[in-house]
Amino acid sequence: MPQRLTTSATSPRTKSEPTVRTVSDFEPETTTKSFERPESPTLPPEVAAGSRIAITETSSMYSTDTSSAIVSPKSATHPYNSMRSPDSSTVSATSTVDYSPAEEPTRRVHHRSSRSKLKVRPTASISSSSTSKTHHTKHSHHAKHSNKTPDHLAAAIELSTTNAIAAPAPAAGMYWSRTLTYGRGPSRPLRAHTANLIGERLYVFGGILSFEQRPLLSNTLSADTMTWSKPRTANGNGPPPCRAHSCTVVERDLGSGKRSHQLYIFGGGNGPDYFQDVYVLDVETLIWSKPEIEPSSRPSKRRAHTTCLWEDKIIVIGGGDGARALDDVHMLDVTPHNSGQLQWTKLQTTGIPPPARGYHTSNLVKDKLVVFGGSDGHDCFEDVHVLDLKKGRWSQIELDRKIPRLAHTSTQVGSYVFVIGGHDGRRYSQDVLLFNLVTMGWEVRKVYGVAPNPRGYHTTVLYDSRLYVLGGYDGKNVFDDVHMLELSACAYLPQITNFEIDV
Repeated sequence: MPQRLTTSATSPRTKSEPTVRTVSDFEPETTTKSFERPESPTLPPEVAAGSRIAITETSSMYSTDTSSAIVSPKSATHPYNSMRSPDSSTVSATSTVDYSPAEEPTRRVHHRSSRSKLKVRPTASISSSSTSKTHHTKHSHHAKHSNKTPDHLAAAIELSTTNAIAAPAPAAGMYWSRTLTYGRGPSRPLRAHTANLIGERLYVFGGILSFEQRPLLSNTLSADTMTWSKPRTANGNGPPPCRAHSCTVVERDLGSGKRSHQLYIFGGGNGPDYFQDVYVLDVETLIWSKPEIEPSSRPSKRRAHTTCLWEDKIIVIGGGDGARALDDVHMLDVTPHNSGQLQWTKLQTTGIPPPARGYHTSNLVKDKLVVFGGSDGHDCFEDVHVLDLKKGRWSQIELDRKIPRLAHTSTQVGSYVFVIGGHDGRRYSQDVLLFNLVTMGWEVRKVYGVAPNPRGYHTTVLYDSRLYVLGGYDGKNVFDDVHMLELSACAYLPQITNFEIDV
């Protein structure tokens, strides 16, 4: 059974865990000792139950936005170096320093460790609001970079001294570290954003910037140098500020060895407004466009849905429209027709579809979509469903373990899906879970290093055998940090390279 969400109590927490605001802004917040079990779980601020749905930001993940009692930290970056730390996967650092980068000469950052690297084929990384897929191209049109500021350097020295005495983790173990970033990054924290990897560059769009709720328009991060930049688009036809939208990479073959890349942004919301429009950013020219779409075929307005690209079609699953959760499946054919218009199609499915939900994840494995978790505003789901796109048929997977999650990320790495963070119906999590696509069951692996703070509404991207986690929200703080999980041999040795999902 899914984990029931209620509003009557708060979760147990330790000193290292941040406070999570309950659904009601008018009730005093209470805490319990770490060994006490609460009577009922605590709602994440984006999700609510029962009659409070669609009233305020803190009462529903599909609701309109109003000012809340959420307290945001100062805009800051307190970077960890990539040195290994002892087995402290349940410990997270929370201190920050103010950081205001100055314009200085470009400096390449060598942030990687010297351990052996195992190359794997890049695969999709889907969060609850985006689809991130690796595409190998190089770009040279980005803004100039900036070097470290004294505060940034001081933070690095402090953490380097702290980690220098730590015993190294096993060579085959996965481990966490917080990465140093440079240049003009997101000056304020953000959540419910999207991050898509094209070549070695991450394109970050949208999201809520802390308490002020002013979304970013666009930033990029070089995964090689960990340097932020803010590209200037050639026109002003881009989407409005939004969060919990989807962003999908569409790659086209132009012939003669040339390829183009476009970012398709769909849906999302900003305050009380929900969107159903499609916007396209040409990555090479940095020109925004709004394609013509047949009005009768449009899906309803929504956010907190997921998307993936399959056979030149963007597949949209679920989400919420401000009043209820959705369970429909739509396809957008991104190949222009003779009329010059794009065409939406509602997919008619058979089998037993999953209950309506948002803030779930979906991973495309060949011709099958694996959907996990999410919430309808009442329950935090623990189920896994598979949609066969060729047959249009839903199947539910029988699981040996029940792990409820919403607002998490899921990233396919070979025959595994790595699930990071999210909310389990009681509290935010920092766990790393592995779902085996061959056995269709959960596995546990030990993770070393200093894990990120428990969080949800973040993004995760796979690059060069590493998972990068950007931003997120823990019920009180909105983050601007970047963490790296090096997968190492532990993640690859047991993998099966040729497999089929048989449902």
